[in-house]
Amino acid sequence: MASVFSVHPLPSSSFLCPLKTTKSRTKQYQTCYTYQKPILINSLQLKQLDPKIPEPVQTFWQWLCKEGVVTAKTPVKPGIVPEGLGLVANRDIAKGETVLEVPRRFWINPDAVAESEIGNVCSGLKPWISVALFLLREKWRDDSKWKYYMDVLPKSTDSTIYWSEEELSEIQGTQLLSTTLSVKDYVQNEFQKVEEEVILRNKQLFPFPITLDDFFWAFGILRSRAFSRLRNQNLILVPFADLTNHNARVTTEDHAHEVRGPAGLFSWDLLFSLRSPLKLKAGDQLFIQYDLNKSNADMALDYGFIEPSSARDAFTLTLEISESDEFYGDKLDIAETNGIGETAYFDIKIGQSLPPTMIPYLRLVALGGTDAFLLESIFRNSVWGHLGLPVSRANEELICKVVRDACKSALSGYHTTIEEDEKLMEEGNLSTRLQIAVGIRLGEKKVLKQIDDIFRERELELDELEYYGERRLKDLGLVGEQGDIIFWEPK
Repeated sequence: MASVFSVHPLPSSSFLCPLKTTKSRTKQYQTCYTYQKPILINSLQLKQLDPKIPEPVQTFWQWLCKEGVVTAKTPVKPGIVPEGLGLVANRDIAKGETVLEVPRRFWINPDAVAESEIGNVCSGLKPWISVALFLLREKWRDDSKWKYYMDVLPKSTDSTIYWSEEELSEIQGTQLLSTTLSVKDYVQNEFQKVEEEVILRNKQLFPFPITLDDFFWAFGILRSRAFSRLRNQNLILVPFADLTNHNARVTTEDHAHEVRGPAGLFSWDLLFSLRSPLKLKAGDQLFIQYDLNKSNADMALDYGFIEPSSARDAFTLTLEISESDEFYGDKLDIAETNGIGETAYFDIKIGQSLPPTMIPYLRLVALGGTDAFLLESIFRNSVWGHLGLPVSRANEELICKVVRDACKSALSGYHTTIEEDEKLMEEGNLSTRLQIAVGIRLGEKKVLKQIDDIFRERELELDELEYYGERRLKDLGLVGEQGDIIFWEPK
C-alpha cells in the first residue's frame, strides 16, 4: 500500500479548469495614476455615497454613473461594511430581483485581450496568463478604459499566497501550506516563461517593468474576483459586480446571468446580470455565495478568509496503487473500470460520512495474499461489488492500521494541539491572518481525529463483521441459521 494523505497536486488549481464564481473583500485601494481629463463629479450624485468611502471608490462610482452602468434605478451602491467595502441596498429589494447589469464592453476576459493591442502575442497563452498581462498593462496605462476600476482594486488580499514566511509558519503541517507553496512555485514558473517568451520580446507592447510581485498581484486579483458559470465564460472580471461580498447565509449559486438588454443609448448588447439571492431591506448588504463546494483551505487560498462555521473544514485523503505492487496491472484495471485511477483523492468533511467509494478503493489497494483470487479475470465484472463489503479480517485490519497510522503521522506534523488552538480561538484578539491559520489547522486536526475515530471503531468491530468467505458459504446454502457450517455426508 503506497502513499496515504499526500497533498492534492497543483492541477486542481481553478486556473487549470473552469473557474468558479470568485471575489474578494476590498480593503485596500491604490491611486497610482490619474487621468489627464478627470471626471467632473456631480455633487448630487456624490451625496449618494457614504463620505467615509475612499476617494478612488467615489470616483469609480461617478465613472459608472457617467457610463450609464449605474442609473437612478440601480438599487445598490458601495458602502462601508464589516468586510471593508461592499454593496448595500438603496431600498427594499425582493429575492431574485436584478440589482445590477454591466454591459459586455466593460468585461475583462480573454475576448477583451484578443481585441486589444496585445491580443496577437497572447493568443497562445493560458487564458488566465493573457488576462493577467492585460490587467498589468491597463494598470500602467494612464488612458486605460478601465482606469478608475484599476484604482479601486486591492494591492493584495489575505490569501496565503501573500503571506510572509513567519505567517506561513503558523500553518505548519497543514495541507494548505503545501498547496500554497505549490501554487507559488507554479506562478513563479509561469512568470519566468512568459517573461522570456512574451514580455521581453515585445518591449513596444510592455514598455514598463513587470516583476514577479506584479504578476502575483494579477494572479491574486483573478483568483479572488473572477466570475464564471456564464454561457461560454470561464474567466471574467466584472467591474462593480465584484464589490459583492460572500456570506454563508446564501446557499445557492444561481445569481449571475448573461442576458441581452440595453447597453446604452440606442444600443443592445450582452449584459452581466446579478440578482439578489436574499430579500433585502434598505441599508442591508447585498451578499452572494462564492462557492458552496470550497473548503476553508480553498477559501483561505483564493479569497483570504474562512468561514467561522466548521462546515467547511476538510482534509483530502490521497490513495494510490503502487507501481511496485505485484498486482498493479489488475488493480489499476479494476479502478479505471469503476471510474477511478492509479491515484484517488477523497475530500473528507467534518461531520460527514466517508465518500462512498473510499472504503472499496482502500480494500482494493490493500488486497493481497489469499484474497488475491478476487483479482482474477473471472471476478472482473463483480469484484467492485465484493469490495463494497468486508473481504477478509486481514484486509480490513490492514486498511484500519494504515489509515490510523497515517492520521497519527499527519497530526504529529502540527506544532499545536486541538486544545491549544481552541483556547486561542476562545481568547480572540487574533490578527486576521493568524485567525485564518488557527482556524485552518484546527479544522484539519478535527477532521483527522474524526477519520481516526471511524477506523478505531471499525477495528473494534473486526470480529463481528461478515467476510467474503462466510457470505459465499451462505450463498451456497452451507451455513445454518445459527451461522454453523453444514457438513453434508454422502448417503
